Amino acid sequence: MKSAIAILLFGMLALTGCNTIKGAGQDIEAGGEKVQETAQDVKNKM
Repeated sequence: MKSAIAILLFGMLALTGCNTIKGAGQDIEAGGEKVQETAQDVKNKM
């Protein structure tokens, strides 16, 4: 019984960690896209 609870808790933590990392990756990607857009705007104004 204790091992089943431990496995369940570990699985929940693992999934939560994956979602957090996925979200962070999406945030970083969005930030990179904004930097690229700004760089392109500056380049076009030159």
